[in-house]
Amino acid sequence: MDDKSKKGALRGISYGLYVIGTKVGDDVNAFTGNWVTQISFTPPLVAIAAKKGTTSCDGIRDSGVFSVSVLETGQKDLAFSFFKPVSRVGNKFGEVEFYTQNTGSPILKDALSWFECRVVDVNERGDHVLFVGEVVDAGLHRTGNPMTLKETGLFYGG
Repeated sequence: MDDKSKKGALRGISYGLYVIGTKVGDDVNAFTGNWVTQISFTPPLVAIAAKKGTTSCDGIRDSGVFSVSVLETGQKDLAFSFFKPVSRVGNKFGEVEFYTQNTGSPILKDALSWFECRVVDVNERGDHVLFVGEVVDAGLHRTGNPMTLKETGLFYGG
């Protein structure tokens, strides 16, 4: 397989940009992710991927729950603030406020919308773990357009 062609073809996949949160013991954690998709209407199921060996991946596996905060177009700085580990102080990650609902996973106050899931399946392949979660709670903070990876100028595909 031609590596350049493979990379070009995989970069043609469009992605949203989300902040995925979970419980880690008595604490919470969050990271920016783009591998999120709905896979069933009834029951409502969502699949996400988390990099193996990270605090977030281990937290999702151990707690069996995760949240997804849907970012709004233009929230590039918010997305970028979760590209690296962030420390929690009270109900904030740095300057970013969050709250918790049903699962105890963090939900960003400034997100467009959010949903929480309980993990119902785990598939470990490659360098990421695929988690399938059943949506157990959801909410809208406001209407707007979801953010995409394309607007950040970044590309994902290998």
